[in-house]
Amino acid sequence: MFESLISGETVFPVSVLNTDIKTTVCISGHRKNKIIPYMHDIAYAPVTYSAVKLMLYRYVDMAVECGYDTFISGLAVGTDLWTAEYVVEKKKHNSRIKLVSMMPFLRHADFYSAHDKKILAEIERNSDFLVTVNENPDIIYGKNVSENCSPNLYRDRNYCMVDRSSAVMAFYDNSQSFSGTSQTINYAYRNGRRIYSFGMKEIFDVIGKSGTDIRSIGHGIAFIKNVFDAPQ
Repeated sequence: MFESLISGETVFPVSVLNTDIKTTVCISGHRKNKIIPYMHDIAYAPVTYSAVKLMLYRYVDMAVECGYDTFISGLAVGTDLWTAEYVVEKKKHNSRIKLVSMMPFLRHADFYSAHDKKILAEIERNSDFLVTVNENPDIIYGKNVSENCSPNLYRDRNYCMVDRSSAVMAFYDNSQSFSGTSQTINYAYRNGRRIYSFGMKEIFDVIGKSGTDIRSIGHGIAFIKNVFDAPQ
């Protein structure tokens, strides 16, 4: 066991994780700085971020409606943290829902902003399982392979999330084909996992139909048809 450098919560090795793969979904998606603003206009960046968040929330709701009850977050800034925040809120009203927070390595948040560290700490404190894929407390990400440095830490986390899930929900822009999200989806496809995803096209379509008012966007997203299948 270890202690989180962000929240002080106990962090367990991923080997102790015992969840039902059949009803587990892992979360994958782009970081905030990879999101293209509506109309490619930076003035629309805030509304675009909000639309992405609302779509992620809808995907969680759809998964729960179909019988999924456990969500794995890789705790990266952007999609991972936004979705984990929402799952924490859902847990308050549905005792079946569980959140697995899966660190790639203990020092993964060394360079997060103070704001993101605060969000991460809250998520860690409200996780049902807080685990790390790599148990070396000193290891860091880097291209120079050594005892305490590896270029494979995020890949290993991504693969581990897929291995412990039956489905992947993803915010994926296919123009970013060399991203960690692409890596996760490709691995999931090769291993026969169900993949439920949306991208910038769907976000831009919603904004185009609803306008830039957040309430109208939320209303439009709320009525999107459920794309999930029941767990098998």
